[in-house]
Amino acid sequence: MSSSAATQWTVLSGRALRLGRRNVEALIMSIALPVMLMIVFVYLFGGAIQTGTEYVTYVVPGVMLLCVSFGSAMTAVSVANDLKEGIVDRLRTLDVGGAAVISGHVVASLARNVVSSALVLAVAFALGFRPHAGTAQWLAALGILVLTIAAVSWLSACMGLLAGTPEAASGYTFSITFLPYASSAFVPIDTMPSWLRGFAGNQPVTPITESLRGLLLNQPVGHAPWKAVAWCVGLMLLSMTAAALLFRGKTRT
Repeated sequence: MSSSAATQWTVLSGRALRLGRRNVEALIMSIALPVMLMIVFVYLFGGAIQTGTEYVTYVVPGVMLLCVSFGSAMTAVSVANDLKEGIVDRLRTLDVGGAAVISGHVVASLARNVVSSALVLAVAFALGFRPHAGTAQWLAALGILVLTIAAVSWLSACMGLLAGTPEAASGYTFSITFLPYASSAFVPIDTMPSWLRGFAGNQPVTPITESLRGLLLNQPVGHAPWKAVAWCVGLMLLSMTAAALLFRGKTRT
């Protein structure tokens, strides 16, 4: 990467972070809502859900992924808002590359979601979450989580480019938010209706959840981490390609 491109990425990532800090309500909701859901699941539903372990221990990976999905909505809305207000056109007249424009939002999303995931984990500890992972397992879990955040952030940026308005962009990200519910994040898949098990077992959130849960609890993970990495890399590459094509179409004069 040239020094000019690196400077563009750095400046635009800083801009996206500053924009996120100013949107206090969205920041609070992206962090507070997953925490509230964790409290609801643990204290209201946890006693009725049999998972073979303490429910707070079972549910933490799923809540962290919910946090990522809620945070991704900010990325989609920010990208759509830049397009709507003509910010992208102004940047393009300054010969700023399209990759830097979109990547700035993705880098900011990555930073926000890492921080919010850490806060969710801290609350989980307060509720009784006790992992048994060693250093290598913690690093592996962190790597999978960061890769997941990157993939979801690129997918959200793509949705922001696809949407015509910030409101529509927020609606598009609902599909990402829905996925953790239809997975092993909150209940074992074998407790679901038979027509839902096939989807739940073969969508990206399930191997990601199983990887995080197994690594943090020092349990066998089988092939789940490799499936999680494959899903994340595949989604990220697909989203990056689609984002490049959409950006070119949106900014073509």
